[in-house]
Amino acid sequence: MKNGWYAPLQYRSALVIFAMFFASIARGESPGSPGPEEGMAFVAAMESAIINAVEKAEKSVVAIARVRVSRPGEVFNLEPRLDLFGRPLTPAPRLQPGDSDFVATDYAAGVVVDSDGLVLTLAQILADDSEYYITLNDRRVFRATVKAADPRSDLAVLAIPAHDLTPIPLGDASKLRKGQIVIALGNPYAIARDGQVCASWGIVSNLGRKAPAFPSDQEPTGKPTLHHFGTLIQTDARLSFSTNGGALINLSGEMVGMLTALPAVAGFETAAGYAYPVDETFRRVLNHLKRGEEVEYGFLGVQPEGLTLEERASGKNGTRVGRVIPGAPAERAGIRPNDIITSVNGQRIYDEDGLVLSVGRLPADASVNLEVLREGRQFKLEARLTKYPVRGKKIVTAPRPKWRGMAVDYVSAITVAPESFWQFPRTLEAVGVVEVDQNSPAWKAGLRPGALISHVNGIPVKTPREFFEAVKSIQGPVRLGLVPDGSDDFQPVRTVEP
Repeated sequence: MKNGWYAPLQYRSALVIFAMFFASIARGESPGSPGPEEGMAFVAAMESAIINAVEKAEKSVVAIARVRVSRPGEVFNLEPRLDLFGRPLTPAPRLQPGDSDFVATDYAAGVVVDSDGLVLTLAQILADDSEYYITLNDRRVFRATVKAADPRSDLAVLAIPAHDLTPIPLGDASKLRKGQIVIALGNPYAIARDGQVCASWGIVSNLGRKAPAFPSDQEPTGKPTLHHFGTLIQTDARLSFSTNGGALINLSGEMVGMLTALPAVAGFETAAGYAYPVDETFRRVLNHLKRGEEVEYGFLGVQPEGLTLEERASGKNGTRVGRVIPGAPAERAGIRPNDIITSVNGQRIYDEDGLVLSVGRLPADASVNLEVLREGRQFKLEARLTKYPVRGKKIVTAPRPKWRGMAVDYVSAITVAPESFWQFPRTLEAVGVVEVDQNSPAWKAGLRPGALISHVNGIPVKTPREFFEAVKSIQGPVRLGLVPDGSDDFQPVRTVEP
């Protein structure tokens, strides 16, 4: 009762007090002297702005229900249910997502990002052996399929057979400031049955927050996403776990963040709400996911270390380079151990996470300008990034095309774990074979997953783009130069027929 009835009155009272205070300052009067009319006018204007923003965005926010499905041979409820007289009960028909008594395995939210049925949500809500149902604001229910998912950004796109949807307007989180009013739209407390979103409002409490690390066997660093390095928007708007994937909007009705319970899952300031910022990286990831493509992230190839207290006290900023991966972009650019990287593309670096985030936001094959401090001398270097080896489950429905039955990728991306780079005996200046179709021309030429290709007809290739540029116009046999793998039967050249 208290939260349901008195909280709005408390908010209105607070607004009246603030309104009266600022109205008095605007008139040059001492605080406390204005009448209630100006305060109520301010409240009415504020309410109108919030209502208009919610009405503009809510039609684009959807409810998502996840339903676990049994695997073949999996049996549930082996013992029949009995009535009061010991007689077996007739099994009830399976409820559908639109039924009033339907209960899903889990609930979340999402936002429409394309009128032709594409919905953006969080990758963390996906699970094996599951079906997904989306309830729109107009109460229509659709079964959804996963078009693409990216664990590094924790974003995923679902598709439904609808073609008349309203995409949510995207704002720019880089323009947010602490204290700015924001509104959270989501699906709290499992109300996915009717698709009607709930709204709560508050202010931006902080920016650039880091999700807490939680090391695991799959991710020893405990930082599987970019958001663990300092991207999060913190808000005091009231959220719950079921608002995962909802929208954080500004007073213009534009989405400036996607709500997440990721920090709360780790027990991190559960009273606060968090959102992934809608920034340039968010838009880049979204564009790839909408097309069903894999998202690529930049990788410099250094092990960053923190500066000493004495260095920070003297005014130094940046992160020290502990080690440099042989053949990585950093080494090719001239970076050495003990260098201090102070900025990336003009953005100042303050610590190790800042370097990882600044580089990781960029795509593979991007050029970066680095400012480096070495033995008291400041200078600039340029590096072309390779691809970061993303851990976690990626879902891609539009993979990169194969060539003669073979798929290739950056060597850095096919290494099992970044830690193994330090003992990696082979070059990163090549492309790696990740898949070969049996009985294809590449297979018949003896190529197998794990092989590294350094040359195409004598031309060096270091990226998938360079590889496909080299082979696209060749109609006849192609000679591929390979990097030695240490095997007794290694052949330095493989010829692939058409």
